[in-house]
Amino acid sequence: MILMQLNGISKSFGAEEILSNIKMEVKDNDRIAIVGRNGAGKSTLLKIMAGEFSHDGGELLKPKDLTMGYLSQHMTLESGKTIWAEMLDVFEHLLGLEKQIRSMEQQMEQAATLSHGEYERVLQQYDELQQAFQRDGGYTYEADIKAVLNGLHFHDKDYETPISDLSGGQKTRLALGKLLLKKPQLLILDEPTNHLDIDTLSWLEGYLVSYPGAIVIVSHDRYFLDKTVSIVYEISRHKTKKYHGSYSKFLEQKAIDYDKELKEFEKQQTEIKKMEDFIQRNIVRASTTKRAQSRRKQLEKMEKMDRPLGDEASASFSFQVTTRSGNDVLKADGLSFRYPEEEKYLFTNVKLHVNRGERVALVGPNGIGKTTLLKIILGKYKQENGTIQLGTNVQIGYYDQEQANLSSSKTVLMELWDDYPTVNEKDIRTVLGNFLFSGDDVLKLVSSLSGGEKARLALAKLMMQKANLLIFDEPTNHLDIDSKEVLEAALNDFPGTIIFVSHDRYFINKITDQVAEMHPDGITTYLGDYDYYIEKKEEQAELERLQQTEETVNTTDQRKRTFKEDKQLQSERRKMQRRINELEELIENQELEIEKLEKKMTQPEVYQDHEKALELTQQTSELKQQVDNWMEEWTALQEEI
Repeated sequence: MILMQLNGISKSFGAEEILSNIKMEVKDNDRIAIVGRNGAGKSTLLKIMAGEFSHDGGELLKPKDLTMGYLSQHMTLESGKTIWAEMLDVFEHLLGLEKQIRSMEQQMEQAATLSHGEYERVLQQYDELQQAFQRDGGYTYEADIKAVLNGLHFHDKDYETPISDLSGGQKTRLALGKLLLKKPQLLILDEPTNHLDIDTLSWLEGYLVSYPGAIVIVSHDRYFLDKTVSIVYEISRHKTKKYHGSYSKFLEQKAIDYDKELKEFEKQQTEIKKMEDFIQRNIVRASTTKRAQSRRKQLEKMEKMDRPLGDEASASFSFQVTTRSGNDVLKADGLSFRYPEEEKYLFTNVKLHVNRGERVALVGPNGIGKTTLLKIILGKYKQENGTIQLGTNVQIGYYDQEQANLSSSKTVLMELWDDYPTVNEKDIRTVLGNFLFSGDDVLKLVSSLSGGEKARLALAKLMMQKANLLIFDEPTNHLDIDSKEVLEAALNDFPGTIIFVSHDRYFINKITDQVAEMHPDGITTYLGDYDYYIEKKEEQAELERLQQTEETVNTTDQRKRTFKEDKQLQSERRKMQRRINELEELIENQELEIEKLEKKMTQPEVYQDHEKALELTQQTSELKQQVDNWMEEWTALQEEI
């Protein structure tokens, strides 16, 4: 079923054309990515689809009863409620149903006051309400809320926190969570990975893969797109082109299509050249003029192809160094840090040794202290314990994710030129041109720049430093995919050392040769890229699971063994007790027999008969020996029990 169809949609802002002749369709369970440069119109298209913007031309078709959910880039949740109460609002209809069900249960308890017909009516209505309550998730909605909140790193202790107390990033995550709980037929997400750490990104990927509706996503996170989408629409030069497959497949197919189109164009150009040459040589000759005229008509009717445009202009830059550092670039040992107003340490016992040429990615959940550690290395913060030492000739260049080193009141040109006043204006403009600031763009105020433009300007300033240790804090935030690829290429060719914090797993894979995972009590280093790090983490988790399973099995086996041993022991004890009882009876009977014999031996007719007396004495002695043997066995059994 088609949920939405866009036919020839166009949109302009004033004289600036943004979208032209956009064609797109969304079907049940589609997973669609919309990709393109910053400013290509991706967010504008999502707003048109969500009904927040009108369109100038074309038509947008959708069913009247289509339910949609839209997450904008800068959406936050403003509410006076607690986290749990706000999420509970999604299920207001279920809470209403639950109240009705409880009310009807009270009516049914007073069955004696109802007529038979009224009771049957109440019973039928109660049954219908119960079915509706179960169908709509009445018995699972609390579990659903907890699953989404936990996935977005809000835990039980956070549920009663007022939303007004949360940070902007937390409010954005909650807005996403509320949208996911609503489960609309069409989910429209504009940069949903902003403010998410790697663990939360992985959870969101899994959630979206199993989402019951259709999803349209704009994201610059290539790893995320590879995991979640199966259709890609690229917006380039105001138009869209559709590709089937993941983001990586889209890149492959795009390159194949370009090569194919270029070859077809060149083949047609060769054919046109031949026809034009033939016409020119033969049009004036009487014997061949008809053939030449025929070729001319054929050429006029030919549908001429345009040269494929290929990629739009990209930034072009590289990072150089003025001085080579020593082999030991950074040694940090036993670092611990806490903020003055906090009793608890943010982290302790952090050890990090970095050699020249290494590329170290710092990863870990939000709030673990990654940015703080970078600022300790930079000397902006002071550690409470431990030592930190920079190597010989180390020169640091720092990229701040907040771009606090940019002056909002300056123009783009002066922002760079003021830092390097001895460089010619022409050379400054050339550098800015490499970062896609051309013509009058360099006269824009920094305050008027988009996030992506500010990121490019900050990279231009960093490039001019020519430092041999580059420290990046979330360098790919605000960059479109093309700019990320240019940055990756520049960093791969960089002859110095790199330490960076990033949640962009694709970027980490491209750049790093080791991943340093931060914990509250230190750092664990993995020598490899992000995929290797994940592989090792999964191996460790599997070993822990196996160990736990083995311990459980061993405990179970031990319990089984103990149970069997107890049963065996009890059985042995019962046997011994039975033998003791048997011995006591034998001894008692034997002693009675001995008593009879000894009494008999006192009779005159016996003790006067020597042979008879000897026989009874011998018999009595044997019986007593038997009693002694039984007594020894009885004593041993008693001791064993």
